[in-house]
Amino acid sequence: MAENLVRFGILGCAKIARKVARAISLAPNSILYAIASRSLEKAKHFATHNQLPETVKIYGSYEELLDDPSIDAVYLPLPTSLHVQWAVLAAQKKKHLLLEKPAALDVGDLDKILEACESNGVQFMDGSMWLHHPRTLKMEELLFGSNLVGPVDSVYSTSTTKLPPESFENDIRVKPDMDALGVLGDLGWYCIQAVLWAKNYQLPDAVSALPDSVTKNSAGEDSAFFDLTLGAKFVDMHIGWNVKPEKVVVPNELPQEALMVQELARLVQGIKKSEFRPDKRWPEISRKTQIVVDAIMKSIDLDCKSVYL
Repeated sequence: MAENLVRFGILGCAKIARKVARAISLAPNSILYAIASRSLEKAKHFATHNQLPETVKIYGSYEELLDDPSIDAVYLPLPTSLHVQWAVLAAQKKKHLLLEKPAALDVGDLDKILEACESNGVQFMDGSMWLHHPRTLKMEELLFGSNLVGPVDSVYSTSTTKLPPESFENDIRVKPDMDALGVLGDLGWYCIQAVLWAKNYQLPDAVSALPDSVTKNSAGEDSAFFDLTLGAKFVDMHIGWNVKPEKVVVPNELPQEALMVQELARLVQGIKKSEFRPDKRWPEISRKTQIVVDAIMKSIDLDCKSVYL
């Protein structure tokens, strides 16, 4: 059975890599095969701190991991400024790619990554976990597969997190040389992708940033929910509603990050068996998200003027 599992390598020991390492172990069709850091000591510390099995190979350089012929796919959580270099090399080494978001600093860099993946016949997927949660599939059914909900005319999306004070000094998102997109590329990626998802990935005609804008999502280990209100109308002198929201709870057998890994591994298995070619849906979603991120960045540089796509 183990020989049928997709063997993952992790390229970098960022904090998010702990979560995905666990996800790889939880997904039924994958196994964590190796990890790599820029030094052997750091890779060993990551393995010990996260209680990884002794069978996991440990490499002191990214090149060593990519040269391992036993590895099928790599998860790459490196700073965004390093994505082009290592994602392209991973694709050239015929490794299927799970790339942490933001996928690139701009769409030009992302195109280099996607072209390398396509020309080498490997699957690309960015690390947006929420797209793989069954709650998202349930909402898709309501939006696009039923007559219960009409056309989507307005979308409001927020993504927030509480960071400790030291993050504003040490986090790569505050270091332009590491991640020039900052919070826009991290939390903003979720919001932009959610808006595109709600419009079935139709790109907007124009984008404009708002000054001092602040960019809630509830997804759990075993269930998540969303509120659904149908046929609502104003009542009580237009200060209330005639119906209350229905809380729709959607169970999930695995955390959404493990479901993401499971889907990538399923695709990798099919490609290895020549059952199908890489799924173009995932790179298309990432590219459209990157296009809008770029437009917002440009709008910010233009004092929040509209940028037309």
